[in-house]
Amino acid sequence: MLAAILFALNLELARAAAQQVGVTTIYDPSYVQLRYPGGDLPLQRGVCADVIIRAFRKLGVDLQREVHEDMRAHFSAYPQNWGLRGPDKNIDHRRVPNLMAFFKRKGKSVSGEFQAGDVVAWSLPGGYYHIGIMADDGKLVIHNIGRGAQKEDILHAFPIIGHYRW
Repeated sequence: MLAAILFALNLELARAAAQQVGVTTIYDPSYVQLRYPGGDLPLQRGVCADVIIRAFRKLGVDLQREVHEDMRAHFSAYPQNWGLRGPDKNIDHRRVPNLMAFFKRKGKSVSGEFQAGDVVAWSLPGGYYHIGIMADDGKLVIHNIGRGAQKEDILHAFPIIGHYRW
């Protein structure tokens, strides 16, 4: 029973991510002051992390707030890549290493087969990170790597460094 409920939740997450394809058409990594909680860029703009943020919001989970509150309480548990002295509610949730740390801290790391709604993180050439959500077919990935939100076969295109299931 619980497994069926969790599968349905992950399927809903995958479908929420898919709703961004054709809507988020511009890759925009700009730092923007956002309202808190629930802040977002205009839907046509965003980065890979925004695909994750928006999909989770459709399920009632505000990762802007969740990540910010966890970083306020446990700042040293998060990557210190940006020279900040404390959390920044405008950008922290839009950074892949922070999302990875958050999911890991919340016990969401998994291994094995990929399923619809799983969050996947990759290491890209040049030291960059990328993140996406497995589509409802459990094979394609919904992500934004520079051309807006896309549904593509990229699961094994780059080294996988994180696999999470909500």
